Amino acid sequence: MKKYLNFAFAYAVLAMAGGVFYREFTKWNAFTGATALGKVHTHLFILGMFLFLIVALFAGRGDGLERYKSFRAFLYLYNVGLPLTAVMMVARGIPQVLALPLSKGMDAAISGIAGIGHILLGTGVVLLLLSLKKAARHAETAAQGHR
Repeated sequence: MKKYLNFAFAYAVLAMAGGVFYREFTKWNAFTGATALGKVHTHLFILGMFLFLIVALFAGRGDGLERYKSFRAFLYLYNVGLPLTAVMMVARGIPQVLALPLSKGMDAAISGIAGIGHILLGTGVVLLLLSLKKAARHAETAAQGHR
């Protein structure tokens, strides 16, 4: 459980740093439009901190969630996918604020890498849900055995 609280804490710190960077960078550059930088903060809070707080609650129940390969795969894929997605949002947002034109290749590269991050996130969520389902099934079986 402590590991998941540490993940939540790390994502909360990154989310706050992303929010401060967005505010200060746009203020410094007198930018008032929409930018991908404005979404980094909320993505890291919701998809990072809140998700891992919920995972900590489930892991703390003692249903054996951590023993499933699907859960370990979730941890790896999700913790690669979320930072990758956030970094690509920053890579998209900085040129937006600075009004830097991106070449078609650079634009496609940012979109492609962000897409890979989203695929990893989506796969991680599916694996988490499968793990939770297995843990719930195991808990039900154990409860029926004690009757």
